[in-house]
Amino acid sequence: MKKMKLHVLHTGTVIVDEALPFHRDTDGFLDWTGLFRTKKHRIALPVSVYLIEHPKGLILIDTGWHTDNRKHQMKNLKFQWIANKADLPDGQAVHEQLARLGFQPEDLDMVLLSHLHCDHADGLRHVKNAKKIMVSQEEWDSANKDKIKYLHHEWKGVDVQTFQLKGSGQGPFGKSFDVFGDGTVEFIWIPGHSDGLCATKLTNTETGDYILLTSDAGYAVKSWKENLTPGVVNNREQAQASLDWVRQTVHDPHCLLALANHDPEVKPQVIEI
Repeated sequence: MKKMKLHVLHTGTVIVDEALPFHRDTDGFLDWTGLFRTKKHRIALPVSVYLIEHPKGLILIDTGWHTDNRKHQMKNLKFQWIANKADLPDGQAVHEQLARLGFQPEDLDMVLLSHLHCDHADGLRHVKNAKKIMVSQEEWDSANKDKIKYLHHEWKGVDVQTFQLKGSGQGPFGKSFDVFGDGTVEFIWIPGHSDGLCATKLTNTETGDYILLTSDAGYAVKSWKENLTPGVVNNREQAQASLDWVRQTVHDPHCLLALANHDPEVKPQVIEI
C-alpha cells in the first residue's frame, strides 16, 4: 500500500473563554460565552484543518476561518462573535495554505467536514470549487434547523452533499462512513458536541496502525486525560460517551497518534502513515 501523507495546518486561532472547550461541573450556565468573565479566562486555540494526500485522491478535512474575519469579523460571525473571536493572519486561510503547497481548490477531490460549526465551516466558500464537498446527513439536517449554533451563510452557494453513516461497530455508537470503501479513511460518528460530529481514522491497512483526528470530541489531549467534555454540547451524555471512546482508543497499541483540532500542543506538521 502506498502511504498517505497528512498535513496538519493551522488556519489562525479562535479566542474563547476556557469554559467553552473545557467544561467543568463548577462552570456557570453562561461561562462558556465569556460574558461577565474577566480576560484571565480567555485563551487562544489553533483552528486546524487537515490535508490528506491519499493514493486515491486529495482530501481536505474542515476549512477553518474565512478571510472576511480580517476586516469584517462581527459582520461575518454575527452574534457568535461574542463567544468565538477569530484571528487569521495573512497567508493562513485554507486556500492560501493550499497554494503554498502547490494546490488549488479545484485540485481537491473531496472536502469532508467533521461538523458545521463556524470555525470548521467558515472557509467553505474558499474551497467551493472542490470536486465534492460532504458532511454527515445527521449534521446537515441538524445545522439547517439551528440558527443559533450555526451560521448558514457559510455554506450559501456551496454544493454540499451528504454521506450516510452506516452500522459498522466503529466508534461509541457503532456507525461510520468508509470514504473509499477500503478502510483507509473512515469518518466515525461521535455525537454530543453536535448531532453529526465525526472523527477521522486514517489507517495503514497493511499494519493496522492508524491516526485518529478527534475533531471536537475533546479540544485537546487534556480533554480526555482530565475528562473535560466541550462546554457547548447538544447532548452531554453523548458527548461523554464520545470522549470516553477517544480515551479508550488512544490506549490501543495500533493508535499511533490522536490529534484534537484545537490542541495548542499540536504544531503544524506532515506525517506519513
